[in-house]
Amino acid sequence: MSSDAMDRALSRKPRWRIYALIGAALALALGAGIWLLNGSRESVYRVPINRLTVATVTEGPFEDYIAVRGAVAPFIIDYLTTDQGGTVKQVLVEDGAMVRTGQPLIILSNPALQLQVAAQQLTFEQNRFKYENDLLDIEHQISRLKNDLARDKILLDGNAIAPSTYKQEQEDYDYYLKLRAATIASRDVEQRVRTTQLTGATPGLGARVDVANAGVEALTVRAPMDGQLTALDAEVGESKAQGAVLGQVNSADRFKLTAQVDEFYLGRMALEQTALFSVEGSDHRAKVAKVYPQVVNGTFKVDLYFEGAPPTGIHVGQAIDLRVELGGAAHAVLLPNGPFYQDTGGSWVFALDSSGRSATRRNVRLGRRNPDFVEVIDGLRPGEKVIVSGYEAFLKMDRVDFTKPDGN
Repeated sequence: MSSDAMDRALSRKPRWRIYALIGAALALALGAGIWLLNGSRESVYRVPINRLTVATVTEGPFEDYIAVRGAVAPFIIDYLTTDQGGTVKQVLVEDGAMVRTGQPLIILSNPALQLQVAAQQLTFEQNRFKYENDLLDIEHQISRLKNDLARDKILLDGNAIAPSTYKQEQEDYDYYLKLRAATIASRDVEQRVRTTQLTGATPGLGARVDVANAGVEALTVRAPMDGQLTALDAEVGESKAQGAVLGQVNSADRFKLTAQVDEFYLGRMALEQTALFSVEGSDHRAKVAKVYPQVVNGTFKVDLYFEGAPPTGIHVGQAIDLRVELGGAAHAVLLPNGPFYQDTGGSWVFALDSSGRSATRRNVRLGRRNPDFVEVIDGLRPGEKVIVSGYEAFLKMDRVDFTKPDGN
């Protein structure tokens, strides 16, 4: 081999290619690291454990009831309404007074209505007078023609008058007899119609009510029943439209309970369910009597009637705590109730791990609940611990780590 071939220099790769390969490898490694970090990262919230409420899952009887705040209400409420509009002339009683059925409470004034009623009565009297006057004239004609016929019959028999004259008098007499009968029948029909219009009387049924004066009489608002007058809304000089509510009369010796219940229980509230309560240390019972399905501001209304005599000394508006039983007791896994339920809807919880130093999000299935416990259907076992206080501060976190209590 020649010396020229041995001395030939080997060619080198360009440095920029080496640097490019190294940079690509570093970029790939960095990207993989970032992907691994992001893929495994958990959102963690750290909080002193004494700021939370932790409860233990247990097992035992679940009592299916809800606690609601009820109020004593009158059993019957009868509203005072104006059948006729008018101006308040007199207020005869004070708000809160005990009243009796039919007692005058408020007097209204309506001159236009009074004139209208007077005009109707005047028309009735004018028509009645006209019929009486017409019948007097007819009776007079009948009496005259009867005398003429008696006299002219003698003359006719003696051929002193023409038969045509006597015949004309007979026809006139027959005409007035028929006219009298027709006038009496017309008078009776009109009187029956006007009597029905003015007094409300139906022939053969009696029960006469003075309709003509009923409108004027309605200007005096009377108590519809015995009870206590409340919510009186009438001042002298005020103008009240027809149908306006002027107050109400509450039954004074009969009461019921009313309660507003969370809409969550609308499907589970039923008639005849029992409610337990205490008044001045004495236990009592009531039954659900009516459920109003309309939901307003997240609640619906329930009426309850007392079983037996109502507690002595209660009054309208008095607040009473009720325990409404929705069903019987049953064995179940129980989680103490708490604000967490409103935050999660009962679909998941933060359950503590075995170390007790952190809690992780866990899907659960919860069932019935009462003020003390929530029924656990799936996802938790007796002995496990759960955060039952509110989750607002860490609602979107995956894990809660506990730090040292405040002050340590």
